[in-house]
Amino acid sequence: MKPPAETVFTHPASRLALEVFRLNGALIAAGDTLVAPLGLTSARWQVMGAVAEAGGGLPVSGIARNMGLVRQSVQRIADELEAEGIFRFAPNPHHRRAKLVQLTERGTALFEEASARWLALANTLVAGLAPGEIEHAAGLLQSFHNRLRLPIDNGETP
Repeated sequence: MKPPAETVFTHPASRLALEVFRLNGALIAAGDTLVAPLGLTSARWQVMGAVAEAGGGLPVSGIARNMGLVRQSVQRIADELEAEGIFRFAPNPHHRRAKLVQLTERGTALFEEASARWLALANTLVAGLAPGEIEHAAGLLQSFHNRLRLPIDNGETP
């Protein structure tokens, strides 16, 4: 007797992708709850994180590329956060028109508070897991992500 054929629902890559979709939704919902008292949303916090990680600032296109977001959405969030005194736009020595997005002092303080809230939750999430499990999972997801950056054959050859 032949084993049942793999389906879109049983293929290991599909199972991983579905869990990533579910995890993404859960992370956004948890993030919204976590940072709402700070006047932030997950989307704003995500953009702030990209800027904080870069250190000296990034152009909107760099934030979008690094985070896998749409440039126009990042621009809208950056403009809103600039109007609220959380971001500032600075000259970019590499591109005259593409200003660097930077955290202000207020933005840095907000990001640090959001980060402290996240770390408390993160510690709860990893409690009881064997050492290295999270690193292994993160490495697997990064490998999957890198493979998705390769050209995809969609069956429509020009």
